[in-house]
Amino acid sequence: MTPRPRAAAPPILLVEDKDSLRTMLRLALEAQGHPVIEARDQPEAVAAMGSARPGVVLSDLRLPNGDGFGVLRAAKELDPEMPVIVMTAFGSIQDAVSAMREGALDFLAKPVDPDHLLLMVERALAQRRLATENLLLREELAARRGAPQIIGEDPGLQQVTIALQRAAGTDTTVLLEGESGTGKELFARALHLLSPRADGPFVAINCAAIPENLLETELFGHEKGAFTGAATRKPGKFELAHRGTLFLDEIGDLPLSLQAKILRALETKRFERVGGTSVLQVDVRVVAATNRNLKASVAARQFREDLYFRLSVFPITIPPLRERADDIGMLATHFIERFSRDQNKKPLMLAPSAIEALTNYPWPGNVRELQNCIERAVILTEGDTIHARHLSLSVKEPPAAASTEDGPWSQIDLSGTLAGATQRIVSEVERRKIEQALKEASGNRARAADLLQVGFKTFTAKLREYGLDG
Repeated sequence: MTPRPRAAAPPILLVEDKDSLRTMLRLALEAQGHPVIEARDQPEAVAAMGSARPGVVLSDLRLPNGDGFGVLRAAKELDPEMPVIVMTAFGSIQDAVSAMREGALDFLAKPVDPDHLLLMVERALAQRRLATENLLLREELAARRGAPQIIGEDPGLQQVTIALQRAAGTDTTVLLEGESGTGKELFARALHLLSPRADGPFVAINCAAIPENLLETELFGHEKGAFTGAATRKPGKFELAHRGTLFLDEIGDLPLSLQAKILRALETKRFERVGGTSVLQVDVRVVAATNRNLKASVAARQFREDLYFRLSVFPITIPPLRERADDIGMLATHFIERFSRDQNKKPLMLAPSAIEALTNYPWPGNVRELQNCIERAVILTEGDTIHARHLSLSVKEPPAAASTEDGPWSQIDLSGTLAGATQRIVSEVERRKIEQALKEASGNRARAADLLQVGFKTFTAKLREYGLDG
């Protein structure tokens, strides 16, 4: 098996005006596999930080043009978590202490011991990785918990897997297209893990789940005082995804007002925080996903054509579950095993009636709806077998020539208890009404919530409940 390529290590910015010392330190760092960027004074250091963000800054405090304090402040302005190590002569230790009060991680007294330097750099890089991981930990754990594995033998799904593997070795922007609930984020994570960026962060943001007035700050961050309530500087998703993958889910719901800024960030990897003037540069691979027809949105002038072409360099379409009928049983078994284990139950069996119901149901919410259905069935089942009544599947597709003797009631599943039948009918009405509102609002979730006269949080909770938030 070919080993997976690894991402390049972040460079060390070495700021020292004496050529001989700078060369000695560079060779010591490079001997341990650290790429090095050199600068002789503060202006050169600031320019270097703007063009290639370093993992660690190592700077002398005394420089011919500017000083190490200016380098330190520029580094912290660019990234508050940037580790900065200062070097100073033995007689100027007080200056190093002052630099640490301003945010320097540590200091080195001259003459510099190369072994001590390497140890300090490794410690700084480890601290930086830990800081980034802590910022992403909760989001990462929440995203991974309960996420389905890629399971199935359908030829269409296998083609998707092959395309994913081909795209993974490149930095090309990938557009994942498919209906809600088909597992687009799961495929995006697989793409990340197969890529040279696998050791970097995977950062996801749902462009449809965040109100328009907050989305820009979530994507690009904001400076302290940028708006009421901005008490501290906050990094955005683009910054957090540096040297990793940024997943822009539901990109079709991105407001027109933000599309130009997203396009610029994709093309140049440069942006400014909200309320800021400093231009930040990041190394990010972007994967986008949508359940909408972006070509139609472009034609309707709801989506920028140039942004669409920038996103769809490598499009991958994920097939809906109804086109993978042979995979339904395999997926259902997988979910039964998982949720039985979560509920401390012995693995349950599927009755023939349940298998028939699962196979005949059209699954408008795709794999997410199947997962929710099986989880509910495992909870409701008291014996060792799941029957059709435990699945709580709503209205089936009407027959071609339905009897009109009982009107629409002939098309509704009235089996089981009164409470069960009522729940199925109410759930089906809610789901259809939500789909209708989304269609009327052209996919804009805030507008759909207004049409239904429900709160945005309630609306998004219903989307999750019915598997319509993918």
